[in-house]
Amino acid sequence: MRASAVRTSLRAGFTLVEILVVLTLILLVSGVAIAGSAQLPSARLRRSATLIASAVKVAFTRSTATSRDLRLVMDLDAQKIWLEESDGPMLVTSGDKSLTGGAEPMTALEQAAIAEGERIVKGPPIPKPKFHSIQVFGFGDNEGGHGGKALQRGIAFRSVQTAHDDAPRTSGRAYLYFWRAGRTEQASIQLHIGGSLDDGRTLTMLVSPLTGKVRIRGGPVELVVPTDDESASERQDTGF
Repeated sequence: MRASAVRTSLRAGFTLVEILVVLTLILLVSGVAIAGSAQLPSARLRRSATLIASAVKVAFTRSTATSRDLRLVMDLDAQKIWLEESDGPMLVTSGDKSLTGGAEPMTALEQAAIAEGERIVKGPPIPKPKFHSIQVFGFGDNEGGHGGKALQRGIAFRSVQTAHDDAPRTSGRAYLYFWRAGRTEQASIQLHIGGSLDDGRTLTMLVSPLTGKVRIRGGPVELVVPTDDESASERQDTGF
C-alpha cells in the first residue's frame, strides 16, 4: 500500500524535468516579448521619418505641378506636420533669416519677433505672402486642433534647421519651403525616441534643395550652411 501511495503522489505532481521545461518556455516567451518591445520605438522612429519624407515628396511634386509655393510646417511642440500653400509668389525666399523665412507670421511669437525686427531695421515694409493649409493626402489644417499628421507615439523632433535658419530650431514651428521653379531648401530634420537625446536613438532626414530627395541617416547630422565665399555652383547637388 505504501509503494502504491508513492506512485500515486508522483503522478499527481510535477517531475523535476517537467518543471525545468516549463521554466525554459517561460524564459523564451519573456525574452521574445522583451525583444519585441525594445524594437517598437525604433520601428516608430522609422515610420515617423518615412512620414516626413513622404510629406516632402508630396510638397515638391505639388509645387512643381501647380506652379505654387508651398511649405511643410513642423510643430516641434505638438509633434505634428502639415502642408500649406501660398496665395502669391514667394518674393523673399531663403535670403530672409526671419522665423518664417519671409512669409507672413502665423503664431504670436512669430508676429512679435518680426515686428521687433522691422522696428529695429525701420525699412520699407516688404509684402509677405500668406499661406493657408491644404487638404492633400491627409496633410491638412491643424490650426483648429484637427487635421495634419502626428508623429508616431513616443517620437519627437530633436531639431530642425533649414537654409533660412541661422541655427537649429528645437521649439515652436519650423518651415521648409518649396518654390514653383522646382526647388526647395537644404534641410536637416532630426527625430529622436522619447526624452532621450542619445545619438543612437536619433534619425536625421537630409533634404536636397535641387531634387527634394530625402536621405535618412542614423544619429544627428547637422546642416552645413554654405557661406558666401564658397565657390561651389548652386547647380551642384551636394548629396543632401
